[in-house]
Amino acid sequence: MTELNSALPTAAVADAAVRLGLPVGALPSALRPQVPGPIVSGPAMPVTHLGSVDVILETIDDSPAGAVLVVDNGGRLDEACVGDLIALEAKLAGLSALVIWGLHRDSAQLREIGLPVFSLGALPFGPRRVPPAGRRMPTAFVAGVAITEADHVVADADGVLVVPAERREELFSVAASIFATETAQADRMRDGVDLRTQLRFADYRRKQETDPTMTLRRHLKDTDSAIET
Repeated sequence: MTELNSALPTAAVADAAVRLGLPVGALPSALRPQVPGPIVSGPAMPVTHLGSVDVILETIDDSPAGAVLVVDNGGRLDEACVGDLIALEAKLAGLSALVIWGLHRDSAQLREIGLPVFSLGALPFGPRRVPPAGRRMPTAFVAGVAITEADHVVADADGVLVVPAERREELFSVAASIFATETAQADRMRDGVDLRTQLRFADYRRKQETDPTMTLRRHLKDTDSAIET
């Protein structure tokens, strides 16, 4: 089985989810990497932000090493809810990334810290509302995607995926196989063997002439080939 912390790109995980028919959540494309880094993969540590840093510190305090801090600030664009001190604290605690459904600040310092950060952008102002007292709410809702501590987060330059517990090991195993296939195909192409040759595309076109219902997917299955797009 593939280890859950393996560096599998989100594209391979998404293709595996489609192949297996599993409900993997894709967070909105507006959520972009603000601090580039390696592929992120770790257990989700979600928290609903209420306007104060205390619940975020509580979440970091409870997080296992390698976890991904997911801060739900309701997608607000009128305040930044995470800055350099929280990023430093998360890094010191061994977290692997920050995902913010909202805005960040201290952009220059965040780049220096180097912990991967995904957010909707930057704003100088922090919260100016009076937060209610209360304990951490260990959930996050990002554009309708519910995130709990049972979930696993995979993120890279293509976006952020939320992987539920159901058949997770199988999903990552299939994703690893897909990624290996794509890597091998790309290596052969760099050696001069084009993709059409690898997929026996000329044979596929001949089949189509006699059987208009023939699909490329069926041809690839018949010839034990593969392509992920």
